Amino acid sequence: MNKDQVEGKVKDVAGRVERQAGEWTGSKEAEARGAAKQVEGKVQGAWGDVKEAGKKAAEENRKNRASDETVEAEKEKQEDIRSQRKAS
Repeated sequence: MNKDQVEGKVKDVAGRVERQAGEWTGSKEAEARGAAKQVEGKVQGAWGDVKEAGKKAAEENRKNRASDETVEAEKEKQEDIRSQRKAS
């Protein structure tokens, strides 16, 4: 979980509390502020989700490239062995 996901969740919950308090007290202004804070929190949390997915995709890509390089090196090694056998 990254910083944006955590901060987004905190803002979402704080906004929900403020909105609910506004409803209970009849304060339309507090309701609106709370709703706006909730939206801000949800957007920030979604941005954090996107960043996290990007990090995971990049890591997966690095692993795949490393695996491909290992396979390629093994193929070259096998080809060298075959070439040496033919030369003998």
